[in-house]
Amino acid sequence: MASITRIDFVPIPTQDYGRAATFYRDTLGLVESPHTVDKEFSEFDLGDTTLSIWDPTTAGREFNANTNAIALHTDDVAAMRTQLEEKGVTFFGDTFDTGVCHMAFFSDPDGNPLMLHGRHVPRG
Repeated sequence: MASITRIDFVPIPTQDYGRAATFYRDTLGLVESPHTVDKEFSEFDLGDTTLSIWDPTTAGREFNANTNAIALHTDDVAAMRTQLEEKGVTFFGDTFDTGVCHMAFFSDPDGNPLMLHGRHVPRG
């Protein structure tokens, strides 16, 4: 019987591919997949999940920024936040502690919400 086993990629819409790829690569420090360089989309592999930056108008769709934040894991939310702020990233409010994890919210140049996320209480 067929089954769904994982998330292959998360699409992130952009209105300016070059600007978005630069942000994810140079500002966030993600490694761009070599097979996507010089194309009209870009992919950044993070473990078993890929962030796929693309212009939805190339598929006949309107651009709409995502509405829910994509949680980007880091072992040190405070240090990563400081690093990104030094590169000009503006965060929305203070870092939030849920009692289980730390979260710090910001967005990419297209307004797609992102979050630094780090769990500080073990699972289980």
